Amino acid sequence: MEAAESLLGAYSKPLANGPNYRICRRCIMDTTDPDIHFDENGFCNHCTAALERIDKQLLPGEERERALKELVERIKVDGKGKDYDCIIGLSGGVDSSTVALWVSRLGLRALAVHLDNGWNAEKAVGNIKKAVELPNIDLYTHVVNWEEFRDIQLSFLKASVPNCEIPTDHGIFALLWEMARKEKLRYILTGSNVATEAIMPYAWGHYNQDLKHLRAVHRRYGSIPIKTLPTISLFQYVYDVFVKGIRQVPFLNYIEYDKKQAKKELCREMNWCDYGAKHYESVWTRFFQGYYLPVKYGFDKRKAHLSSMISSGQISRDEALEEMKGPPYDGDLLRVDMRFVIRKFGLSEQEFAEIMATPHRKHTEFPSHYFLFHKMNKYKNIFRKIATLA
Repeated sequence: MEAAESLLGAYSKPLANGPNYRICRRCIMDTTDPDIHFDENGFCNHCTAALERIDKQLLPGEERERALKELVERIKVDGKGKDYDCIIGLSGGVDSSTVALWVSRLGLRALAVHLDNGWNAEKAVGNIKKAVELPNIDLYTHVVNWEEFRDIQLSFLKASVPNCEIPTDHGIFALLWEMARKEKLRYILTGSNVATEAIMPYAWGHYNQDLKHLRAVHRRYGSIPIKTLPTISLFQYVYDVFVKGIRQVPFLNYIEYDKKQAKKELCREMNWCDYGAKHYESVWTRFFQGYYLPVKYGFDKRKAHLSSMISSGQISRDEALEEMKGPPYDGDLLRVDMRFVIRKFGLSEQEFAEIMATPHRKHTEFPSHYFLFHKMNKYKNIFRKIATLA
């Protein structure tokens, strides 16, 4: 009990910004990203790059409508003679639920794919059920063996690297491409979008496609073989793109996507239930983003999420700063989630406290495809445009 109270006490203490603290004058990204830099106007590299991406990828009204119409026609042509036209990811969150709603409206026959890693929040499960009640949508759920997945997640916690979401994110990514191959479909429609996801510092994470890194961390700290978690190698990914012709489409870039309005529409059209902040449809993700990252590393992903929305004009900087005054976690919910997370991992409070106190390590201290994903940026961006229709 004393260990738990100590952990909660750490959460309640504000992070010291330090004498060299600096915040962007245009968004709210700051020097909690160690790699951030500012121009002569006090604008950071993140929102500068985000504005360029948004300008390139978000088409104006008529052009966007025409692009959406052409996309839907291509998908329907490719789906002729098949059980489905496309694959969609479905988590029960606002982004993926919006994709499901629009896909159904547009008359596309979709296979919704969901990865059950044992951490689904109750509201998210309800939202998934409501989404698959829409016309033209079937659901495939892949359940990962819990003992195996627990072992993989604990490997990342023991490695003391920031992005402990890699096992989940990689599994989702791999499953989408696996099902596209299996169903012989060329289009994977996802809730990824530039309007709300244009900013995320590398220092706060690592590339979830990096199977070499996932295996290296698990080999070092895990003990149970990876058998039920879907995985995809870099070779398989490249083969799927250039030989199979599979494309992952950031579908929400093809519509006028405003997050607040999207939530209202989902509530009205399918009795969707709001679960809180971004990606909080998972208990672990809620705990990871709301407690683990801010307390252990000083990384608050709300800054990146809100800065993306500032860049796309969905909120003002003042609104974002006001939202940041509140904690990312309700105190009572944090207590419940902390007990649940520690118990589900099979840890004692003291063991979890020791994990929180383990010195930080960078992802680059483990084998990875960092050079290919990060250093060869020019070629990576060219490949991304081909692979994602972005």
